[in-house]
Amino acid sequence: MAVQHETFDVTGIRCERCMNRLAAALRGHEGLEFATANLAGQVTLEWDDTVTSRDVIVAKLDGAGFRQRMSDDFS
Repeated sequence: MAVQHETFDVTGIRCERCMNRLAAALRGHEGLEFATANLAGQVTLEWDDTVTSRDVIVAKLDGAGFRQRMSDDFS
């Protein structure tokens, strides 16, 4: 098992309800070992890359309305 770990920013987290929607989008995702988010839009993930990939997890977030914020989004 090769566990990967990453923290990144997403758009769409504005309240506790948003965080619950994010949790529901990821709940039960095979290979996802750990996920947490805060109201500032930071999402931390750990996953087994022999089972799933970062791209698949980010696509699930995207499908739930959470878009990864790119570094140039801050300018």
